[in-house]
Amino acid sequence: MALAHPILFCLPRLSPKQIMVPAKLESQPPSLRSTCRFLGAVSSTTTQFSISHHPKDERPSVNYQPSIWSYDFLQSLNNDRADIIYKERAAKLEEELRCGMNDENADPLNLLQLIDDIQRLGLEHRFEMDINRALAKFVSGVATENTIGLHAVALRFRLLRQYGYDISQDVFKGFMDGKGNFKECLCEDVKAMLSLYEASLLRFEGEDVMDEALVFTRMHLKGISEEEKDLTQQVTRALDLPLHRKLLRLETRRYIEDYGERDNAKLNLLELAKVDFNMVQSTLQEDLKEMSRWWMDMGMASKLNFARDRLTECFFWTVGVVSQPQFRHCRKSFTDAVQRWDLGAVENLPDYMELCFLALYNSINEMAYETLRDQGQNILPYLRKAWADLCKAFLKEANWAHSKHIPTFQEYLENAWLPVSGHLCLVHTYFLQRANITIEALHSLEHYHDVIRWPSIIFRLCNDLGTAKDELERGKSVNAIICYMNETGCSEAMARQHISDLIEDYWQKLNKCYVDGSPFSKHYIETAINLARISQCIYQHGDAHGSPDNLFKNQARLLIVEPISINKNVIS
Repeated sequence: MALAHPILFCLPRLSPKQIMVPAKLESQPPSLRSTCRFLGAVSSTTTQFSISHHPKDERPSVNYQPSIWSYDFLQSLNNDRADIIYKERAAKLEEELRCGMNDENADPLNLLQLIDDIQRLGLEHRFEMDINRALAKFVSGVATENTIGLHAVALRFRLLRQYGYDISQDVFKGFMDGKGNFKECLCEDVKAMLSLYEASLLRFEGEDVMDEALVFTRMHLKGISEEEKDLTQQVTRALDLPLHRKLLRLETRRYIEDYGERDNAKLNLLELAKVDFNMVQSTLQEDLKEMSRWWMDMGMASKLNFARDRLTECFFWTVGVVSQPQFRHCRKSFTDAVQRWDLGAVENLPDYMELCFLALYNSINEMAYETLRDQGQNILPYLRKAWADLCKAFLKEANWAHSKHIPTFQEYLENAWLPVSGHLCLVHTYFLQRANITIEALHSLEHYHDVIRWPSIIFRLCNDLGTAKDELERGKSVNAIICYMNETGCSEAMARQHISDLIEDYWQKLNKCYVDGSPFSKHYIETAINLARISQCIYQHGDAHGSPDNLFKNQARLLIVEPISINKNVIS
């Protein structure tokens, strides 16, 4: 197995200290030696870069919170829902539902709602071809009956955009008055308003109708009456974080519970969702247990006692970014390499740090070898470039810190999307998903196509909003908030609002990637969008990675630890 998917999600920031390189590494080739030096600068605030021949120099602890997940607990996970009985039952339920999806006489609105339910119940990977076939009918105009109300139009718009169809915003103009405003009478239908709100989150840059839809629905949904008990919780959750930006597997767990309470729930669909969720969870548990054993055998946590021990948190990232069950290999490789580089606040580089560098060096070469063997394509130059760009970006931040320079906000942003390591995640993920490699895709990877750039910027800005307080306490002197405040003289609250507005802008740019005709597959584009989604999830209420709170513990518990209860009499 190629242990190679570096992303550095978990790298913290250094306080300004001297970076030292052991004498042994000075004898290595220049490229190797330079890379190792940069590995010492895994923070964006290193102020001095020098060479030391004292590899045993000690460094102070940053006092990171210890891991909340013990080895024994992870090894005790035992969801046995992936056995042959569950697989056979899932296959039978899948075929029953497929017949309904392919029914030529199916009501168009009911078909749209079924597709939406399938997606939100985490079953898209089972019905992908059926969904695309069904949606094609709506594009061709074959299925248009019963889809003229606001709820139906908004649902159709959202689903088509999610699946890469460039449907026009003009479909909503029939719900607007002569002044270009949405008609006030629409507010009486909360379900339709919620559908329009969710659809507006897939808007593109410059779409004035969709901008108006977002403002209109957000304003009226905030004033929803408590009498609308069935929809109040849905509205509250949507306003907190809309569906398009939710972590998909977490949304699946919650939606299964909600769907089971609906009077019109399809029992076979509900049962399949529960069985599938538990089967996927069983696979995740086995992956995590294997990673835990590897991490324990490597002894990295004990050898690097200044590092953050965040195996489970890193694994949570992988599930968020590469959520589809069929990409298990990618998740495992991704987590391996993430853990190899959770080095914490490295200020000195003693002899035992060579282990870390060689782990990366060997992983990258092994991944390149496997790809060359299996697909005849040498990907090593693309992996090297991604790492070189990361190191150059780290060095620029280190120089800023060394000279006590606070860059302009734009200058900061042009560099800062690289040190957060999103581009590393997405470049490596492209190869780990084992898709057919094309020359066009390689060129786009090399030059960081918008599919890579936009989610990386969202990742950076979400990270800055969530970690600014803790990073300032650890000595980090530059982030988006500080740069904007320094440049404009505004308050911290205003700076945060500006950054939140920017995140909205970059989401609009990212949405366009669905329909822009990139050389990447839908699966890869969805993976890139997942990077933005999990960034919002992790940093929405602070730093759930560096300092896991009860909310994060509960999310991990629901996603990885606790299976959904199923009536075993039904399965057997």
